[in-house]
Amino acid sequence: MRVFVIAGEASGDRLGAALMRGLRGLAGEKVDFAGVGGERMLSEGLTSLFPMDEISIMGIGEILKEYRALKRRIRETADAILDAKPDVVVTIDLPEFNLRLAKLVKARSDIRIVHYVAPTVWAWRPGRAEKMARHVDQVLALLPFEPPYMEAAGMRCDFVGHPVVTDPKASAAEEASFRLTYGIGDAPLCAVLPGSRRSEIQRLAPVFGEVVARLAKARPDLRFVLPAAHSVAGAVQEAVSEWPHQPLVLDPREGPRVEEAKRAALAAADVALAASGTVSLELAHARTPMVVAYDMNWLSRQIIGRMLLTDTVTLVNLVSETRAVPEFVGRDCRPDRIAPALQRVLEEPQAQLRAMDLTMERLGEGGAPPGERAARAVLDGLGRASE
Repeated sequence: MRVFVIAGEASGDRLGAALMRGLRGLAGEKVDFAGVGGERMLSEGLTSLFPMDEISIMGIGEILKEYRALKRRIRETADAILDAKPDVVVTIDLPEFNLRLAKLVKARSDIRIVHYVAPTVWAWRPGRAEKMARHVDQVLALLPFEPPYMEAAGMRCDFVGHPVVTDPKASAAEEASFRLTYGIGDAPLCAVLPGSRRSEIQRLAPVFGEVVARLAKARPDLRFVLPAAHSVAGAVQEAVSEWPHQPLVLDPREGPRVEEAKRAALAAADVALAASGTVSLELAHARTPMVVAYDMNWLSRQIIGRMLLTDTVTLVNLVSETRAVPEFVGRDCRPDRIAPALQRVLEEPQAQLRAMDLTMERLGEGGAPPGERAARAVLDGLGRASE
């Protein structure tokens, strides 16, 4: 069996590696992998056409700047697929690259194409599903409510679970060790998570800093920890140096133990202030109640605000079909609104804890790993029984 897999980001590399393990274990025959991927997929036996980071580009400006190089890589990858004649092509997220690739491949062949990670048509630009259906045969969805949107456009769609459910959890002993190591003791702890992109740090850090100052004044016993993402650790340190109240910053550049401390910090925290994104699922996995806050530039706020189809952007709220997580987005991203909400969640977390339990259950916690479920769905789509 020949499988061509394309990923362009770290999250996609993780999904791809798990899928490859699942296929190798279930296919009942030797599986040869080719495509584009990172270290995790390479370690699972992928032969990569070129380094994954060459197509790992985000943002309209960045894509326009690298347009010629990306277009060349799309053609090169399409030619490689057509030459290899694989049984299936699995494209993972990165729609700017992968859906253009799918169009080229389908124009010249009937090779089956599976796209892993459904586009957020439930949130905005629903027309993307119909365009996708012209070139994609099957979609693997991370969220349980996504299949009907894809199926309505004419594609098979399988919910395979979210990878967050397989993340390791900090033990009670690790939480206690974290509190002891950093001198927190039994004090209530607030985790502060202002994002993993430089633009997010620039926009959210001043707001989050003021929220921390307000909470520190209202609750002198409250401690604060900020686990910085590796990609923005320098920007975080610079931004935090100007805050009126200094949190404990976990800087991953200081070594692997700090990365381990992040997991323990999220579990040990009694409440969290987080930017919008998948971090809300990480916090739900750790059973840490949260408040979500996010803002963007004026133009993006106007465009997205007019196109948004939901009244919440927080995945815990969407998956649990509740509005248990308070969120402050756009013009509502203000310290005077966020700080009181954090205090309320800290004092009364029960409703949110129930919503987080439901979220994890619906995302597949306790069931078969998402990589295995994705592999079964791919094999079933090919008409091959899995072992």
